[in-house]
This record gives sequence, structure tokens and C-alpha cells, in this order.
Amino acid sequence: MSTSALVAEKVWNDIESTHSVSDEQLSILHFLFGKNLERAMTIVDQRGVKRMLGHPSGRSIFQVVGESKRKEEYLCFPQHYCACYSFFYDIVNRGEQHCCKHQLAARLASSLGTCIDVKMSDHDLALMLSHL
Repeated sequence: MSTSALVAEKVWNDIESTHSVSDEQLSILHFLFGKNLERAMTIVDQRGVKRMLGHPSGRSIFQVVGESKRKEEYLCFPQHYCACYSFFYDIVNRGEQHCCKHQLAARLASSLGTCIDVKMSDHDLALMLSHL
């Protein structure tokens, strides 16, 4: 794991433990993620992050609203994957970013405890995942 990833993980863990974010933590995250963090914060402020919770397993995936006028929703795992175009282009193909704004929004909302929880059956969650 890179040094920047380790620093980010420490900050995320600290935010999660207090469910609040300090100016210093925001400054560190902004240094690491730049404009993607700003965009993610807008998504979180607009309550655009849902955590889809499967019952009874407790498995989950995040559904995050995009910024376009169409308000598309992208499924993502904050630390590993997002279904958006930017994830494949900027992260997988070009390696220019650590993660996309949707992953950051999901991680931030989860850490702050501000995501909207949507409960569903494990079967329905599996169907949702099958469309990825």
C-alpha cells in the first residue's frame, strides 16, 4: 500500500471513530484527492449517498448520485470499485487518481454516518449486483 493510501486510511478511520471531520482532516484529504473530494462533499451535502443493505446477511453496496443533469446513480464499493466512466478511464486505464468522486462520497458519508440506509432482501441485492 502506498504512503498516500496509508495516510488516507488513517484519516478515514479517525473520521469514522468520531463521526465528524476536522478542518485538518479535510485539508489532508483535499491534498490527496483534490477536486474529487470537493465534488464528493457536494454529493454528501445533497444527501446523494445510499447504502443498500441486504437482509439477513448485512452485505452492502453504495448507490451514489452523479453530478450530471440526469442524476444517474452509480453502484460502488468505496475502496475497490465504481461503475462510473471516470473509474475506468482515470483510475484503471490511466492510473491518474486513487479513486473517483463517487467512491469518496460513499466513504465520507459512511464515515460520518450520513448515508441513507435502504434495506432489501439478499435476493434483491444480488439482482442489483448482477447488473454490474
